Amino acid sequence: MIGFIVAGLIIGALARLLRPGRQNLGILATLLLGVVGSVIGGSIANLIGTGDIMELNFLGFVFAVIASVLLLGVVESMTGRRSV
Repeated sequence: MIGFIVAGLIIGALARLLRPGRQNLGILATLLLGVVGSVIGGSIANLIGTGDIMELNFLGFVFAVIASVLLLGVVESMTGRRSV
């Protein structure tokens, strides 16, 4: 469980670093972003047969970061529309 949280923080932080611009997310939002991205990335890795959803592997990590970057874009677009 602690490993899942640490991986979520790392993946969320990487997603924020890869996404250009400033994001208004706190540490809990970054953690949630990373955990959701981890679940999505692990599911994709599981579907293509490279590992289990609860197993940390390179391809699952890459998919998790990509999913987190995409989720961050969705969150930014949703919050941007509400504030205008």
